Amino acid sequence: MTGRPKIDLAAVRSRHPHHFGRMDRAQITAAAVAAAALALLIYGMGELGFFGGTFLAGLRRLGEILGLMLPPDPGNWAHVRIFVMALLETVAIALLGTLSAAVLAVPLALLAARNVTTARLVRFLSRRSLDTIRSVDILVWALIWINVVGLGPFAGALAIMTSDIGSFGKLFSEAIEAADRRPVEGIVSTGGGRILGVRFGILPEVFPVLASQILYYFESNTRSATIIGIVGAGGIGLHLAEAIRTLELPQVSFIILLILAAVAAIDFVSSQLRFAMIGPRAGTAT
Repeated sequence: MTGRPKIDLAAVRSRHPHHFGRMDRAQITAAAVAAAALALLIYGMGELGFFGGTFLAGLRRLGEILGLMLPPDPGNWAHVRIFVMALLETVAIALLGTLSAAVLAVPLALLAARNVTTARLVRFLSRRSLDTIRSVDILVWALIWINVVGLGPFAGALAIMTSDIGSFGKLFSEAIEAADRRPVEGIVSTGGGRILGVRFGILPEVFPVLASQILYYFESNTRSATIIGIVGAGGIGLHLAEAIRTLELPQVSFIILLILAAVAAIDFVSSQLRFAMIGPRAGTAT
């Protein structure tokens, strides 16, 4: 056996002096902030009971509940039909809300983009409006729309649409601002107006990115539609809440499996569509 090769520490120090020198003020500040954040985390976990017997007892109780949920059992075939139809309603709520939000968010995103709207006041008002909409949680929007239009899937679709307008507006505007300006400049230099520059210079470039974001939010909104269904906005969430309330735990696990299967199917279809729109290189990276 050959001995371990000797390391020339002097040469290493000369090549990487910043690793061997004393910590500067910025590094000391960063280390102090990290230590303070860790201490705050530990203190908060202790105050909330993570290190006491309550958390361990809760874990044991969680294990008992999971045992009672197995095997998944809908009860009878009539329940299976009801649950499947409710799940399809949930997917429809998510699809309608997502597409409606995307359509309405595009003009707002154009107003909020620096390379499209030159008026600062218009950009400021557009961005603050999107921030206001985005700051309200989707569950709150669901409660608001239930009081406006009543119980049912229409309120759920409106809640998803309203919540996603703020998110789409921010994401779309950032994608538009990151677009290459040369196609717009070329269109304008040949006599086309700014509207034509946006239509043929910016939107075709950012469309794959926007479509990818829409597909992701459709998948995410399928889960959100389940939550807002619990408060009466339609879909399978109402059946899930009722099964939990009556302690029909096998039905709870069956409904959860249906939701997981739907989300997995939507994720697969969305991945294929993103791959087809963005291309093999971007699809491989994803």
